[in-house]
Amino acid sequence: MQYNNRSFWSSIMPVTKHLLVINIIVWLATMAFQRAGIIDLQRFLGLHFWKGSDFNPAQLLTYMFMHDTRGFAHIFFNMFSLWMFGSLLERVLGSKRYLFYYISCGLGAALVQELVWQFTWQDILRSFVTVPTLSVDEIINAINAGQADFTMNQFYNSLLTVGASGAVFGILLAFGMIFPNMPMYIIPFPFPIKAKWMVLGYGLIELFFGISGAMSGVAHFAHLGGMIAGIIMILYWKRNGTLMRGNGFY
Repeated sequence: MQYNNRSFWSSIMPVTKHLLVINIIVWLATMAFQRAGIIDLQRFLGLHFWKGSDFNPAQLLTYMFMHDTRGFAHIFFNMFSLWMFGSLLERVLGSKRYLFYYISCGLGAALVQELVWQFTWQDILRSFVTVPTLSVDEIINAINAGQADFTMNQFYNSLLTVGASGAVFGILLAFGMIFPNMPMYIIPFPFPIKAKWMVLGYGLIELFFGISGAMSGVAHFAHLGGMIAGIIMILYWKRNGTLMRGNGFY
């Protein structure tokens, strides 16, 4: 009998390990700087609506390394999922392709979120006022006339999202496509669920929450954007032979 004395940390694949470290360090730094009153990293690195003055194209990348500092749950569940599925996926895809996949899913999520904001910002603006009969143009005119305690630019800048969730949902999607029949144990179900049904379930839940508006404050469509980017890449790699049936990718 051989004993594997590799430590837990050394067993994590290198790209996944570095992603975990970067996310945790940025989260701790963001929280420390906010409490010290030094700088609000979310303002500069979080993803803003493109119409706001705080928007910067680099945020399409940097936002996925930021997390909510008001609690521990956001970063914990993202990093737990990244650790749980990321290392195995990195072994399958290879580190370079895996990193490309991860970043691409995060970018896809960001672009979908910007698109959602573009189509919904007027409805969001209406929720800021107490006179529901006013049209959007009338609301904007009132704001520009100084009749509100915020400007349109401040409103645009208030549309902000952070987190690795879009990239992580892309990883979940790839896991479900590459290992569709792998049994997964998910609380509170007392029986195993195949990975493909788990991923499908997550996707339907995000779609429901996104359309219904339930659980507001969560970028549900961004999560779906990460999955959409992921499925495009996985199908492309299968089509051109990068992922082969003989290697267990079906």
